[in-house]
Amino acid sequence: MAEEGLLLVSSNRSSSSSLLSEISNASTKSFVLAFTVGSCGAFAFGCISGIMQDLNLSIADYSLFGSILTVGLILGALICGKLTDLVGRVYTILITNILFIIGWFAIAFAKGVWLLDLGRLLQGVSVGIGAYLGPVYITEIAPRNLRGAASSLSQLFAGVGISVFYALGTVVAWRNLAILGSIPSLMVLPLLFFIPESPRWLAKVGRGTEVKAVLLSLRGPKSDVSDETAEILEYTEHVKQQQDVDRRGFFKLFQRKYAFSLTIGVVLIALPQLGGLNGYSFYTDSIFTSTGVSSDFGFISTSVVQMFGGILGTVLIDVSGRRTLLLVSQGGMFLGCLATAISFFLKKNNCWETGTPILALISVMLYFGSYGSGMGTIPWIIASEIYPVDIKGAAGTMCNLVSSISSWLVAYSFSFLLQWSSTGTFLMFATISGLGFVFIAKLVPETKGKSLEEIQSLFTESPPEDSTIF
Repeated sequence: MAEEGLLLVSSNRSSSSSLLSEISNASTKSFVLAFTVGSCGAFAFGCISGIMQDLNLSIADYSLFGSILTVGLILGALICGKLTDLVGRVYTILITNILFIIGWFAIAFAKGVWLLDLGRLLQGVSVGIGAYLGPVYITEIAPRNLRGAASSLSQLFAGVGISVFYALGTVVAWRNLAILGSIPSLMVLPLLFFIPESPRWLAKVGRGTEVKAVLLSLRGPKSDVSDETAEILEYTEHVKQQQDVDRRGFFKLFQRKYAFSLTIGVVLIALPQLGGLNGYSFYTDSIFTSTGVSSDFGFISTSVVQMFGGILGTVLIDVSGRRTLLLVSQGGMFLGCLATAISFFLKKNNCWETGTPILALISVMLYFGSYGSGMGTIPWIIASEIYPVDIKGAAGTMCNLVSSISSWLVAYSFSFLLQWSSTGTFLMFATISGLGFVFIAKLVPETKGKSLEEIQSLFTESPPEDSTIF
C-alpha cells in the first residue's frame, strides 16, 4: 500500500510538472496575443437597464429591444460557419468586433427606438458568430495538452463580462455603460494585426506552406513542430480527397459518418438550455422571492459560486478530462433542479418554513456552480474539437442554431410553466438533466490529450462513407 501511495504521489507530481511545462512552452508572444484576441470579445457580452424610463419606451418597444437580440443570435448562427470558412478566423474576429462597436455606440447615442433596436440586433449577430468562433480559433491554435484549459478560460470571460456589467449597471448610467461595453472590442482591433491565422484553416484553403511558420510562432522558434505540421497537412489532404468524391455543401453534414459527432455536439449544447439555464438566469429574482430569499443576496452568492466553479473547471479540464467534468457538472445541475423543485413544493405546502429559503438558495447555487464548472464551457469546446475542417463551418451553424432556438424556447415558455406548476417545472428540468447525465455516461468519449486530427478520426472512421442519415 505504501508503495502504491508513493507511486500515486509521484504520478500526480509528474502530471503537475508536465502541465506547468506545457504552460511555460505555450507562453509565446504570438500565442498569448492570439489567446487574448480570441477571448477578449467575450468581455463585451453584457446587458443594460434604465433605458425604458429615460426614452419613454412603451412596454412593446422595450420588449422588442430585449427580444431582438435573439433574432440577431439566430442570424449570427446562420452565417458563422460560412463566414469563418470563407474569410478565415482572424478576419471574422475583426468583423464581429466591428459589429460590437457599432452596436454599443448605436445604443449609447440612440434618441429613438430604431437605433436602439439596430444596435441590439448587431450585438446579437456578433454574439451568434462569436459563440462558436472563439472556441474554434483557440482550439485550433492551442497545444493539445492545454487546449481544454485555454478554451475554458476564454468561455469563462463571457461570464465575467456579464457579471461586471451587472455590477457597473448599479452605479453607471446606461449610455456610459454602453460606451464602456465597446472598450474590449476597441482594444482588440490593433492586436489583430499581430496574431496568426489558424494553421488548420490555412491548410484547408491550400496555404500549407505557411502552416509550419505559424506553428513555430505559436509554439516558439526552438520547438519541434514537424510532426504536428505533417499531421495537420496529411489529415487535411485526406479530408479534401473525400470532399472531392462527394460535394454536397451544407448537407454533407448529414452523412451517416458524421451522425455520431453531430449528435454529440448538438445534444451537449442543447442540454443546459433544455435543462432550465435561461429559466434560472432570467427568473432568478422570481425564484428567490417566491421562496423567501433576499434577491440581492441570492444574486451575489450565485454569481460568486458560478465564477469559482468556472475557475475550478478551467484548472481541472486538462487534468481530469472533459468527460469526468461533464458528468460531475451535469449531475450537480440535476441535483440543483431537484432541490429547487422540492423547495417550491415545501413552500406551497407550508412545510419547513425556516429551512425552505436556505434550501432554495443552496439549490440555485448548486445549479450555477455546477454549470460553471463544466456544462457552461465544455460542450462548446467539444463541438470545436470533433468536427473535421470540411464540415466545421456547417457544424458550427447547426450547433449555434440549436443553442439559440432551445434558449428561446425555454425563455419564452418558462413563465407559462411556472404558472402551471413551479414544482412540476423544475422536476421537468431535473428529468432532462438526468437523461443528459445518462447520455454523457454512455456516449461521450474523452478527448483530453489527443490532437484534433486524432479526435476527428475517432468520430468519423467507423461508419460507411457513402451513407446518409436521410
